Amino acid sequence: MLSLDQIKNLSRQSLSKIILLVIDGLGGLPRPDTGKTELETARTPNLDLLASDGICGMIDPVSPGITPGSAPGHLALFGYDPLKFIVGRGILEALGIDFDVKHGDVAARGNFCTIDQNGLVIDRRAGRISNEKNAELCKILGNIVLSDVELHVIPVKEHRFAVIFRGDKLSGDVSDSDPQQVGLAPQAVISLSPAAETVARLANEFISSAKVMLSDHHPANMVLLRGFSQYPNLPTMAEVYKLNAAAIAAYPMYRGLAKLAGMSILDTGTSIEDEFDTLVRNYADYDFFFIHVKKTDSAGEDGDFDTKVKIIEEVDALLPKIIRLEADVLVVSGDHSTPALLKGHSWHPVPTIIRSKWCRPDRVREFSETDCSSGALGRFPGVSVMTLAMANALKLAKYGA
Repeated sequence: MLSLDQIKNLSRQSLSKIILLVIDGLGGLPRPDTGKTELETARTPNLDLLASDGICGMIDPVSPGITPGSAPGHLALFGYDPLKFIVGRGILEALGIDFDVKHGDVAARGNFCTIDQNGLVIDRRAGRISNEKNAELCKILGNIVLSDVELHVIPVKEHRFAVIFRGDKLSGDVSDSDPQQVGLAPQAVISLSPAAETVARLANEFISSAKVMLSDHHPANMVLLRGFSQYPNLPTMAEVYKLNAAAIAAYPMYRGLAKLAGMSILDTGTSIEDEFDTLVRNYADYDFFFIHVKKTDSAGEDGDFDTKVKIIEEVDALLPKIIRLEADVLVVSGDHSTPALLKGHSWHPVPTIIRSKWCRPDRVREFSETDCSSGALGRFPGVSVMTLAMANALKLAKYGA
């Protein structure tokens, strides 16, 4: 696999355009009574048409057998090796809501959650409380005073919020308090290096205070923190690929990730149609577009097979808005699988289409896990999607003599 420095030497500017449509949590598992996944159950004539015109395969976002988080899954699709470029969830949440993150800040992703009388987590998302309730609770937690640091508690969306610790010589090298499953108690935050002892102490003080303040606010009566992180050094897509890139995403974390990669963040609404219309309005101004559809992942995490099917069908029904733009390269994929049967991310490979004038179409006729498994691209690393897109856009020079 080529390094980013090598790709930088090969990349070149051109008038061709690339669209990367990421359907979050796209991959699934077969429902026992039908033997079909969510994608195979959905009626998807437009995605099937793209699969017929393009070349297909299955990607491993990180590595075979490894369940990826959202950040490494997207980093791979953008061409960054997720094993080399480690970006924490906290910094992405903070950047995604346009918080003025400083170098040296430590940010964490927070969930409002529900605990029972024994202190065990029974809902990691507190019933997905409203944005209004989130803002109210963040205001309450913002009154917590910690020694030696400035504390910011910022609402994100539904049950999500961001916590920023600002002070001198802080390190985010600490463990999460989120046990990542129900039936367990929130964990103590532990320093993973001597430099992080201060942040571990402060985080535990914050969590203890939050538990007291939220005791009367069921279902959001506790907090979980994860993804403690600081501002990373990530080369931009303009530097590596010579692209003028734009991101269209309704959820803050994905805007934050795109911002780290140097993309312009376009204002958009919250619906899939809003996002696709934003692409159409801005199509003349950029040569790379990342479009993010979130609700497939949310439905999968909720274990709602039928809703995930409906969202895939909604994407398909709106897809002609993108197809009519006649982009030089159109990629459709996901950052990971989120099978409704597992109610969470999984290690299963993700179906992927690359359609361009210059691709060599295979025999795949339906966009599904089963059909893409027999596609000409085979099973390949997610980090290769970007170089394949660049090649099909004629944006890579020849390697060597």
